[in-house]
This record gives sequence, structure tokens and C-alpha cells, in this order.
Amino acid sequence: MMNLFDVYPLYDVTPVSAKGIVVTDDKGQEYLDFYGGHAVISIGHSHPHYVKRIKDQLDKIGFYSNAVQNPLQKELASKLGALSGCQDYNLFLCNSGAEANENALKMASFQTGKSRIIAFKNGFHGRTSAAVAATDNMAINAPINKQQKVTFLPLNDISVFQSEIEKGDVCAVIIEAIQGVGGLDEPSTEFYQKIATLCKANDTVLIADEVQSGFGRSGEFFGFQHHLDTERSRVLQPDIISIAKGMGNGFPVGGVLIHKSIEATYGMLGTTFGGNHLACAATMAVLEVLESENLIENAKILGDYFTEKAAEIPQVKRVKGRGLMLGLEFDFEVGELRKELIYNHHIFTGGASNKKLLRILPPMTIKKNHVDNFFEALKTVLN
Repeated sequence: MMNLFDVYPLYDVTPVSAKGIVVTDDKGQEYLDFYGGHAVISIGHSHPHYVKRIKDQLDKIGFYSNAVQNPLQKELASKLGALSGCQDYNLFLCNSGAEANENALKMASFQTGKSRIIAFKNGFHGRTSAAVAATDNMAINAPINKQQKVTFLPLNDISVFQSEIEKGDVCAVIIEAIQGVGGLDEPSTEFYQKIATLCKANDTVLIADEVQSGFGRSGEFFGFQHHLDTERSRVLQPDIISIAKGMGNGFPVGGVLIHKSIEATYGMLGTTFGGNHLACAATMAVLEVLESENLIENAKILGDYFTEKAAEIPQVKRVKGRGLMLGLEFDFEVGELRKELIYNHHIFTGGASNKKLLRILPPMTIKKNHVDNFFEALKTVLN
């Protein structure tokens, strides 16, 4: 009998249906989803517009390879450029965040002719090849990954960064606008703008990893846009932006936004399934709902409300993150707290490499009463 390759420690919960922010298991128990399946569920589970978009597309054509025309890809690129404000980029579609970062790093090396990567401590960029090599977790790096030339630097230390990038052999700097798995640390605006300036001065490609923070979760369409608040700073936008997770609301899809100053040639990137008809329909649905329901503004408002409520709890030492990409930091490890919340109060939350951090990544359709319910449960567990 074939079994599953056992790499995931699992909670004893079996979801069978989901709607909005509520997940229902095989026993009929409902759970509030404050984790969104690792920040994937952006517009809510089974959103009716999303479901209709995919069903309608499936009735027409679900897939054909990238050897033929697919107008949905061009429609998606146009919509994405308009809503994000990133009109100076071209879109390459793939299937996941790790794949997006692989292609981003590959493009950086093509563009510069160099191979060393600068990444940051506690950063996470995927579990494959160069993406995992740029992830600050040696436990998930095999010897084949460790062959990559990656230098890990502390966030917000500009002098150390400057001394490394000026060595002249760096093809890419890859940075999360808000660290996800690493625990919600983020660069300061001064640091982001300085590294962007130094990348341009040293023929180095700046990659913004927006796999988790992108498409509005932080309260801006992309997380790096928090640091581009003036016309002067807008020239410091990244050369490449990687996207995935919330862009498909559960459908496997990823992408790379590549600045138009970087030229494409046939064959330099490629994918069998990337940008298939269903993936395009799913992502279009997400963009349409984000716009029609004003969910980016909702992420900002509900993030502020969540932070206000967190201030009422003395055990919370610090609230990290922005919008609905948040973390509650305690002075104890949160493993048992997460179990209490899921088994006794039926609320999903997330962990991080910082064992004292509870990650909060709900669908962006969340309302204030859901936040109130979460904090009522949290107070019960803590007291």
C-alpha cells in the first residue's frame, strides 16, 4: 500500500467545506480561519464570484500549453498593472511562490552576468533550489542547495549591506517587504530606499518577494509600496516582484513582474502549467473582488482595529506587521496556545520561526465581529 511521504506535522482536523472566514470539518464543527492557509485565502473561501469565474472557464477550456495564444494572460497583465500601479513591468506567470522566486533569481543572474545573492536573516523564499538557498534555514537546505552563493545579512544594517554589495559580484538582493515565516520583521523605509539606491549603483537586481505581502494584505497593493510615499522615492521601485499565495485564493498560481528595462528572449524562462486558463480566471476573480469590495482598505482598517484590541491584553508584548499580515509576540512559546485555540475555541492561527509569535493572516473579507470573537477566545485561554 502506498502512503504519503510524511513531512508535515498535522493537526487532527479534517476540513470538508469553507465559506468566507469559516471552515467546517468532517464532524460539522465550524472554525474561524485566522490563518488563511498560510496567507493564501485573500478574498474568502468559496467567494461566489471566484467560484463562478472558475466554473465558467472550466466549461470552455481549462488548459493548453504556452505554445498558443491565451488572451486571458494579456487581460490579467493589464488588470494587474492598472490596480497595482506597476505599469512599467511585464508579467511572467508560473505556479507557486517558490517558482516565482526561482525565476526572479534566474533573471537577475541573466541580467547581470553575476551569481552571488544577498538575502536577509530570518528570510524565507521557498523550498527549491536557489529559493531555498536564499532562505535562512539550514535545516531545509540540502548539500545541492548549499552550492549556491548566498550571503545573509541583518535587516536594517546599512553599513554591513553597503560593504557587501560594493564587492561587485552580487546579482540579486532579495527581500520580503514583511517577513512571513521569519516572524513579521520588516525593513525600515530608510533601509529599503538605501538598498534600492545601492542596487542601482552596483548593477544589482532588487527583487521584492511579495509572495505573502502582495495583493493588498499589508494595506497597500504591494508591501514595498509603504516605502515609496513620494515621487522621488518611486524611482526606487524594485526591478523584479515575485507574487503568489493570495493572488489565486487557493488556486495554484504564481508570477514574476519584471521591469521593462529587462529584455526578454525566447526560451530564457518557461513553464508547462503557468498562466493556464483556470489560473488566469482565478487571479482575475481575485483582482475583481479586491477592487469591487475595497478589500485593501478593509485590510488597513481591520488591521488597525486588531492592533487596538491587542493593546488590551497585557500578555501581548508586541504587535508586528501591517494590515492583515500580523503577529502577536508573547514572552512564551505559542505552540500550546495555538492548540488551545484550534481544539477548544475552533480558531486557526499560524506559527513562525520565532516560537513566541502567533501569526494572524485571515481572509481580507474579515469583519470587526470576527476580530472580537478572536480576542474573546484569546483572553479566555490566557486567563
